[in-house]
Amino acid sequence: MSAEAATATARVFFALWPSSVNAEALGEIARREAASAGGKPTRPETIHLTLAFIGDVAEARLPALINAAAGVSCSAFSFVIDQLAYWPHNRIRWAGCSQPPPELPALAEALRSRLLAADFAVDRGKSGFLPHLTLLRKCREGVADLGLSPPLAWQADEFVLVRSQLAAGGSQYRVLQRFPLLRDEGGKS
Repeated sequence: MSAEAATATARVFFALWPSSVNAEALGEIARREAASAGGKPTRPETIHLTLAFIGDVAEARLPALINAAAGVSCSAFSFVIDQLAYWPHNRIRWAGCSQPPPELPALAEALRSRLLAADFAVDRGKSGFLPHLTLLRKCREGVADLGLSPPLAWQADEFVLVRSQLAAGGSQYRVLQRFPLLRDEGGKS
């Protein structure tokens, strides 16, 4: 193995990925918000809800990362994206849920625990886990919190491991692995 191959890294994170319908709807909201607040809207194909940001990890450790995440056992769940908010410290407009279901932070915490047990660093940010979808970066100050009408229903049936690579047009994301969430015996979450 060459020294370069031994030190190759991948920038990765775990996320919930929206359906194509929700990604397009969120992309449209991002474009609409950019028209009024300036800034750079997130491309629909890159909109996601981060569960755990890992950052750079040796490519040789990706199988161990996948194995750790595969041990997460959580039920599928649904939630509603019904709010828009603004963070002035980093000039980000984001969408989120005013009433996160208990399964959402439970999934993030179960994943975090498994990753830490497997000796992976997990970035929780300054305020811990706050479920959000970044829609707009570098925007002017906006209204702190708005309701999203109509709200978007989201069915979480899986989470994914994503590799992020910088490109001229912005980050490119590639799903490396999908992890299904448990369904109840009746087929409903």
